[in-house]
Amino acid sequence: MSETFFSPCPRGLEPMLAEELAALGARDVEAAHGGVGFSGDWQTCYRANLESRLATRVMWRLAQGRYQSEEDIYRLAYGVTWAKWFTVDDTIRIYVTAKQSPLKSLEFVTLKIKDAVCDHFRTVTGKRPSVDTANPAVRIHAFLTRDRVTLYLDTSGEPLYKRGYKPAAVEAPLKENLAAGILRISGWRPGEALIDPMCGSGTFLIEAAQIALDIAPGLGRSFAFERFRHFDRPAWASIRQAAEARRKPVRPLRLYGSDIVGEQVRRTRVNLQAAGLAECVTLDRADFLAREAPAAEGVMVTNPPYGVRIGEAEELAALYPQFGDALKKRWSGWRCYFLSADAALPKLIGLKASKRTPLFNGALECRVFEYKMVAGTNRRKPVEEG
Repeated sequence: MSETFFSPCPRGLEPMLAEELAALGARDVEAAHGGVGFSGDWQTCYRANLESRLATRVMWRLAQGRYQSEEDIYRLAYGVTWAKWFTVDDTIRIYVTAKQSPLKSLEFVTLKIKDAVCDHFRTVTGKRPSVDTANPAVRIHAFLTRDRVTLYLDTSGEPLYKRGYKPAAVEAPLKENLAAGILRISGWRPGEALIDPMCGSGTFLIEAAQIALDIAPGLGRSFAFERFRHFDRPAWASIRQAAEARRKPVRPLRLYGSDIVGEQVRRTRVNLQAAGLAECVTLDRADFLAREAPAAEGVMVTNPPYGVRIGEAEELAALYPQFGDALKKRWSGWRCYFLSADAALPKLIGLKASKRTPLFNGALECRVFEYKMVAGTNRRKPVEEG
């Protein structure tokens, strides 16, 4: 039987997520603002959770209707057969997001949906589920537009960018699905040399190693759908086993990481070890401005410091022209991709970006700047136009 789903993702990655989900067998795939709608059977849902590198979660649409007041939303929510999908012993949390809703308080809407779910269970079982805002077994999402409300049951649980490794975090981590999206934007292919010369906690390198070894990103974690009452255990076991069978043995790859800060290199090493991928990546402590390219050509992807994260604007304004000099001097033959939230700073690199892709890192609007370092053609300019 076909069900309807919606997968949110970092804004800017919607067309790529649509392609990815279609390749995983999703039907009626439609990119929307902030995610992708699709239809499919439960095996498609299981596969999307296990295999998608770009989705933030996979949400199952349960009900949709028009509303004018909170009472309309309560009635819609009360009418859903919640007790068919999970038990009264499962803790719940309600999440509400809205776009142009006329209702004054989303907190009150959240309360009304919670009451509807609890009242439904009380009617059916005589008991009500408990709320757990920290670590709920079941997450219920409501999305309000000006006059419509849609209710979803979250099939993922923890967001899908939480791959199940990463003991060593950094101050401003790059989410794994955003890193996977940037790798896709770069056009990098397994076998090609790849470097992150400001590697932070190693997110780009770990994602690249998983792609190269065909490791499904969800193999190291569990999912909310495994607790649903209608969970098809044999189907899920078969999907997991197929993913495990595809996985290639760990081996040294043409992946390179470095950072000027020794602690960052240590964190990357810890995270690679936790993911079982330490053997795949060559790590060094090195200053990007001084380090040599590890191959004649390849792809550089990096999330350099920008004002929001670390350091003062003046310091960075002095640093970026040096990035441009280093790229010109040592990285001829490489395609280089910088993620930056500061539109002004990349101009200081002094090279013409061949492409700028808008992306959101959480609520932060960023650009991925592409610099193709073709020998003799990418001449340094005092300031980039536009």
